[in-house]
Amino acid sequence: MKSYEMGKLRNLGIIAHGGAGKTSLAEAFLYNTGAVNRLGKVSDGNTVSDYLPEEVKHQVSISASIVPCEWKNHKINLLDTPGYSDFFGEVKSALRVVEGALLVLCGVSGLEVQAEILWEYTDSLNLPKVVFVNKLDRENANFSKVVDQIKEYYSKARIVPIQIPLGSEAGFYGLVDVLSQQALLFEQNGSGKFQTKPVPAELADEAIALREAISEAVVEVDDELLTKYLDGQPLTDDELKSGLRKAMAANMLVPVLCGSSLKNIGIQPLMDFIADYMPSPADKGNEEPGTAALVFKTLADPFVGKLSYFRVYGGSIKSDSTVYNSAKQKEEKIGQVFYLRGKNQEPVTEVRAGDIAAIAKLQDTSTGDTLTGKDKPASLEGVEFPEPCLTVAIEPKSKGDEDKLGSALARLVEEDPSIAIGKNTETREMLLTGLGEMHLEIVLEKLARKFGVGVNMHMPKIPYRETLRKMVQVEGKHKKQSGGHGQYGHVWLKIEPLDGKDFEFSEEIFGGSVPRQYFPAVEKGVREAMVEGVVAGFPVTDVKVTLYDGSYHTVDSSEMAFKLAAILAFRKGAELARPTLLEPIMNVEVTVPDVFMGDVIGDLNGKRGRVLGMEPAGKFQVVRAQVPMAELLRYAIDLKSLTQGRGTFRMEFAHYEEVPAKISEEIVASSKTS
Repeated sequence: MKSYEMGKLRNLGIIAHGGAGKTSLAEAFLYNTGAVNRLGKVSDGNTVSDYLPEEVKHQVSISASIVPCEWKNHKINLLDTPGYSDFFGEVKSALRVVEGALLVLCGVSGLEVQAEILWEYTDSLNLPKVVFVNKLDRENANFSKVVDQIKEYYSKARIVPIQIPLGSEAGFYGLVDVLSQQALLFEQNGSGKFQTKPVPAELADEAIALREAISEAVVEVDDELLTKYLDGQPLTDDELKSGLRKAMAANMLVPVLCGSSLKNIGIQPLMDFIADYMPSPADKGNEEPGTAALVFKTLADPFVGKLSYFRVYGGSIKSDSTVYNSAKQKEEKIGQVFYLRGKNQEPVTEVRAGDIAAIAKLQDTSTGDTLTGKDKPASLEGVEFPEPCLTVAIEPKSKGDEDKLGSALARLVEEDPSIAIGKNTETREMLLTGLGEMHLEIVLEKLARKFGVGVNMHMPKIPYRETLRKMVQVEGKHKKQSGGHGQYGHVWLKIEPLDGKDFEFSEEIFGGSVPRQYFPAVEKGVREAMVEGVVAGFPVTDVKVTLYDGSYHTVDSSEMAFKLAAILAFRKGAELARPTLLEPIMNVEVTVPDVFMGDVIGDLNGKRGRVLGMEPAGKFQVVRAQVPMAELLRYAIDLKSLTQGRGTFRMEFAHYEEVPAKISEEIVASSKTS
């Protein structure tokens, strides 16, 4: 694959709701450019971009892959991204390094949830997009219906169809190209070839009207064209083409094209459109003056080592050279640089500005880092990954694999920063947090395949605590006599509630009834006793303990004896001081479209939550509430179901509160059987 100047490069993220056919579309691109000699199928597990074993098994994209193809003296770098929300981190990393997006919609299903989210996300990035309505050969496919749907949903966007389908469903055989005012009749053998014919008479008026709509849209980017248009003069083909290129670069309209990737109808015209009209890196004017490349994705491979995907923003990255990682402030030695096409690697000597490639075995570089020159260091904006929201507890299936699991997880977090790992010191569980059930399932599959670590997964334990609601005064005496020195420690403790503070220890000893050197031992004993409460064995909190009396023996007393006396006293006092269970309460912030707000509030109330307030945020409402952690273990799944995947949330610890009596009884019963 040869090098291309920036003006001949097109970097596009292919985005869609799962099942719309974007991977099949990428496959059709490769077939039409001669990069492959047959069309692979997702169902057969033989596509170029879905090559990971987990992708083949589940028949879905889970990782963004690079699919470059050469077409009419242009290089189109397609980044095929996952269509399921569990892998949105991959979408974000891919869209960080492209100049445009190719949004694929199913001609039957139309605008689905993830496509809506992706549309709005590309809007937030001000990223130009072209819509391709796929699967028009399917039963009940309807191009006009899909166009009307997106026009209604995005009424402020300038949505312009530039093709009209010919035939429908199984009889779909071609399209009218509005720009050239010609009909393209495709061969039915999947070759992608077509004949050019005049526009059918019954579609002539519609084709002219659509060309007029395109003219009206593009003249807004060019004063000369606007003057000409307002004077009633039609635009020439060259003027229309020039205006459309400018309008796409300025993200002023959304063109809609159509076809069938499996039948290879409409794919070559789509590729022509991308080459002719989608912005190049040169159009966006974001080139750095010196060497600068952003690492936007990392792949952890136990055999090949770390694979770093990068996009060059200035200068070039060369094989067998040295670069400077400005984020880590370290030099990196580069071995072989190569272009990727799925899993296939093509070695190259140099990757120039605007292009996308990969390097193996960088030592200190991770996703989001900038590779630059040490003489003129640059720092590019990194990748903002979604916050993980579904937590599970994990443990290795084989005892002794704890260290192996820890290092394997660290490698996977490097590959996928939308995973988080942690350890709950209270419950002694290792916690894994991801974006959803499928995301976590894939992580476990990768742990087994890549690193040979089998893992069990279950819901995390809730870190309940216990506290005391009544002030008591109790005695603790440890006395033992057995040959030689005996053991003697004797304390009187006052134990009382202390809201808002974990623990406080003080002494009010008069007359030396307990010598000062034993005070720390008494405190240590109390702290040890608090680790395991008397209700259900959870740590005790929010307690003040005062040592106010006791006695000692000049020979038999010791720090150990006073520590044991304090333990006895605290345990006795805890039984008498109305012990009760506390549960962690979380601050929750839920962002949902207006239409789902009632359902979300009702659900939060049903989870023993307290809604604190609501406020608008564009098309969405932000609901703030406090909810017990025990009710939120599966909230990522519940919210997805309630809002059809449109809602998001974040939460953080707020405080502890007393557990209602009925629930407390269930927790205590459960603790006794486990």
